[in-house]
Amino acid sequence: MYKIVARSGIFPKWNSLKNVRYISAGPPRPEGPLFPRNDDFPARHIGPRESDVSTMLDTLGFKSLDELTEKAVPKKIRLEGRLDIEPPISEYELIKRIATIAEKNQIWRSYIGMGYHNCCVPHTIMRNIFENPGWTTQYTPYQPEVAQGRLEGLLNYQTMVSELTGLEVANASLLDEGTAAAEALALCYRQNKRKKLLVSHLLHTQTISVIQTRCQSLGLSVEVVDVFEADFSGRDVAGVLFQYPDTEGNILDFDSVADNAHANGTLVCCATDLLSLTLLRPPAEIGVDIAVGTSQRLGVPLGYGGPHAGFFACNQSLVRLMPGRMIGVTRDAAGRDGYRLALQTREQHIRRDKATSNICTAQALLANMSAMFAVYHGPQGLKDIATKIHNLTLVLHHGLQQDGNTLSNKLFFDTLKIYPKLDTEEVKTRAQEKKINYRYYNDGAVGVALDETVTFDDVNDIFYTFGCQQKVENIVNSPMIRERAIYRSEYKRTSPF
Repeated sequence: MYKIVARSGIFPKWNSLKNVRYISAGPPRPEGPLFPRNDDFPARHIGPRESDVSTMLDTLGFKSLDELTEKAVPKKIRLEGRLDIEPPISEYELIKRIATIAEKNQIWRSYIGMGYHNCCVPHTIMRNIFENPGWTTQYTPYQPEVAQGRLEGLLNYQTMVSELTGLEVANASLLDEGTAAAEALALCYRQNKRKKLLVSHLLHTQTISVIQTRCQSLGLSVEVVDVFEADFSGRDVAGVLFQYPDTEGNILDFDSVADNAHANGTLVCCATDLLSLTLLRPPAEIGVDIAVGTSQRLGVPLGYGGPHAGFFACNQSLVRLMPGRMIGVTRDAAGRDGYRLALQTREQHIRRDKATSNICTAQALLANMSAMFAVYHGPQGLKDIATKIHNLTLVLHHGLQQDGNTLSNKLFFDTLKIYPKLDTEEVKTRAQEKKINYRYYNDGAVGVALDETVTFDDVNDIFYTFGCQQKVENIVNSPMIRERAIYRSEYKRTSPF
């Protein structure tokens, strides 16, 4: 039988015993044979034991681990002395320590936007998917015969993305929005072999950074431009990418950009917001070839910035160049419907020279959460959430403008760029008082993006931070508020989903 003891300098004789499995000592405590540690699981499952070490050394012909190290590790790369780290601690102690550290966090209301929005996660999704090891332990469904539930969920995700964007096919998610955007432009290059790419200056800044980093390694030229002034006549541009709605919240008409690009053989890519597309014309109706973005606000917590599932949709003609995985429906020998990975374009699955992606090509858990969020609410429920957010943003816009603030947005969904009547530092001070995070631009403007969790009280607090005397309750019924509504504009969605 094996004895479980704590390794300690106080009881050196224990170190000489055979068949003893040592468990790391934690902070100062009673130790030794009278007070054995009870976290036996790691010691039983993480080897080698002392007897295993002896057998290994005898087989190799060494007397000690130090002698083995002398022979195996070059002296010039060895670290002299001991690592200056704390002693190991048990799982229970680690969880307590993490909880203590986490208590230092301050949870503020975040209205920064830029693709990140708080949301209400239905408890049934939180409990049965997000916190369920059956959904979280498997990184991705490599074995379709034992993953039919997840594959069906991902098929729902693809269907949701395809219907909201209006494009013919969608994959089973990507790493995030920035990665999806870079993959879209890389696809443009693979399609027409041109090495010049144009991205809008009103794209989310983090997306631009990812694109520049990724495309540089491919030897592609990335220019950040005003896409309305872009020149495609040289027929040397592989693809153009814009944000719809853009990073400042504006909804613009990109029909002319798409027509000009297509006339010169350039593919058109669009980064968009799935929830806004329940009210807005879908990208396909603008002439977009590829639509990308994040599905985070559809039931996935903010999580301090990630992880969140990116989505990727495109025309059928581009499906063989599309990165990631696509779930398809097949039939088995008995004629029953089943789900499988119908398209896999990662080097892990196919020849390296044929791969379109060599990075993480799925966020299966988070994509399934968004798919179930859509199933939970249904098409009308998603539209109701979007309408509530949009209407509160209309109220906020009206109240801020009435109180002397300047806003740059004419048509918008949930995001405003505000030039406050107060000094920006005063706005920051008031926001900190109310525990609110905003986006602060270099030109003195302040960005505010509303989300599903926002209430009348939240909007009243926002009014306060901008020095407004307005109250939502006093202006919500003003007929002027809906003058800027998407559903009263030429940009409203008329196609079903």
